[in-house]
Amino acid sequence: MGTFEFIGEQYEKASRHQKEWGKSLISQLQLNGNERILDLGCGDGTLTEQLAFCVPDGNVLGIDASIGMIKTAKKHKKDNLQFMQMDINQLDFENKFDVIYSNAALHWVKDHKLLLKNVFRALKPGGMIAWNFGGNGTCSNFFEVIRGEMQDEKYQKYFQEFEWPWYMPSKQEYDALVKEIDFSKISVAEENRDRYFSNADEMIGWLDQPTLVPFIGCIPDKMKKTFREEVVEAMIQKTKQPDGRCFETFRRIQVCAVK
Repeated sequence: MGTFEFIGEQYEKASRHQKEWGKSLISQLQLNGNERILDLGCGDGTLTEQLAFCVPDGNVLGIDASIGMIKTAKKHKKDNLQFMQMDINQLDFENKFDVIYSNAALHWVKDHKLLLKNVFRALKPGGMIAWNFGGNGTCSNFFEVIRGEMQDEKYQKYFQEFEWPWYMPSKQEYDALVKEIDFSKISVAEENRDRYFSNADEMIGWLDQPTLVPFIGCIPDKMKKTFREEVVEAMIQKTKQPDGRCFETFRRIQVCAVK
């Protein structure tokens, strides 16, 4: 998932909404209990462990590019659950998995043509993908705030070569992309999962891990603290509701397809 490094333990505490979406996706899987499952962008491993509980006679492999995430995930390791540091862009499996699952990760992967091709190869015949990731319209408040901050004269020069870290397509765009691959069944849905953070502190945790990571990395060390504080303050002003909660837009693309 790019070259970004995350702090797994902080993400574990700041990812309540991501966990909700992931559990919902797991609940939709119809598993026999003996499947081989790959979790793309497993993060802190909490949901990967839930998958392992669902397949006591199978096994689960969780991969993530972040050393920090894998270090945290390995605390969940079991006889039928392994974790490996691997960039999703480097997937190189063939006819190996019954299910390839991913939650709140694949918007960090920019080249989905390559991803879909590699995943199709990695599936066994009859195997399926079950994915949920950020779609068009996600984080509209944060995107407005961060783009304004990047254009501030104090910081502008540090973002001249910056590449936007996410791919967040519309349903129509992703429908067309998946249909280029020879899946036998395809379902692409768009979901509105707008969320309230329970308070400003919860939102700040989400900003710190993982949302701000790609941007903070561009700023010189002596300016990182000020940059972060300015973004946090702007986000609180923009999203805080009268009851103290903070609102952000979250639109999801959910993809199920069978080889």
